[in-house]
Amino acid sequence: MNLEELGWSEWFQSHLEELGDGNSVPGRVAVEHRRGYTVLVPSDAHADGEIEADVPGRMRKEAQLSSDLPAVGDWVLVRLLGNESRGVIEAILPRRSKFSRKVAGFEVDEQVVASNVDHLFLVSSLDLDLNLRRIERYLTLAWDSGAQPVVILTKSDLHDNVEQAIADVSEVAPGVDVHAISSVSGDGYDALERYLTGSTIAVMGSSGVGKSTLINHLRGDEQMKVADIRWDGKGRHTTTHRELLRLPQGGWIIDTPGMRELQLWDASEGLEAAFSDIAQLATACKFSDCEHETEPGCAVKQAIQNKELDPARLESYRKQLREMAALARKLDKRLANAEAKRWKQLNKDARARARLR
Repeated sequence: MNLEELGWSEWFQSHLEELGDGNSVPGRVAVEHRRGYTVLVPSDAHADGEIEADVPGRMRKEAQLSSDLPAVGDWVLVRLLGNESRGVIEAILPRRSKFSRKVAGFEVDEQVVASNVDHLFLVSSLDLDLNLRRIERYLTLAWDSGAQPVVILTKSDLHDNVEQAIADVSEVAPGVDVHAISSVSGDGYDALERYLTGSTIAVMGSSGVGKSTLINHLRGDEQMKVADIRWDGKGRHTTTHRELLRLPQGGWIIDTPGMRELQLWDASEGLEAAFSDIAQLATACKFSDCEHETEPGCAVKQAIQNKELDPARLESYRKQLREMAALARKLDKRLANAEAKRWKQLNKDARARARLR
């Protein structure tokens, strides 16, 4: 494959000219392993079109967050090691888009789930998984990523009123296409074809919603392992790592492991886009800093009274606001501590060099 077939564009070319030193070649991260990466490179750079690469210790040491290291979908500059199918990642090209979340648990760190994506397929199941509040959280991060979200409702053959389900989701997903599909009947898949040609798609969702089945259908094979959901309706993990896969239509698709926990990262712009209906209502509030609580002349509260806005949606918006505010406080503290630690080490190194003189 050549660079264009891998998803290259003039935008990346302009940044290559800024970063390239002539000793490395551009490649795209296809798989992230525990100790390295599989990188796709043009065939004129390496006959196999695929190499195993790692980042130098310097890059790992300087990384303040996990997002400072390569992620699946990234374009990187790789220095090839002789005739071997190995290389060293020298730099990461700027990302046109990135879907990030806070890592699970108490650690304050950013995990880039997928980067340089054009469309984000946010997958939810119509059997036991349809959860409007979870979809809102996905949409906040999706809009903030810079990619275009698309909601995919799987297992439509198991739902009694698909049109109503689409309407319910569309109400919490303004400006987003919503599609219902069935792997049993094949219904709905034709509508997805327009997203596949020449673009990169990432597939997100909980375990058991049918992501791997969706990808197998779009690719026309059974490469991704699938499994039945558990007896209690909860999903089983069949995808254990993120991987960039070729689509027969010429695009690329990134499969991701099921996310049982979706903690928000810094996504203020995404929050405003995901709740654009509330933002629009707020422009008519009497006070510009209205918190939509007890203030007089609140257009948001009036919309709830008129049954034009679901109060659960407003509470979801508030919850996400509180979560991001708490994250910002923790992140500021972590970065301040990291910077203090860095300067302490620099001073220590300087004193050591002075003693050697």
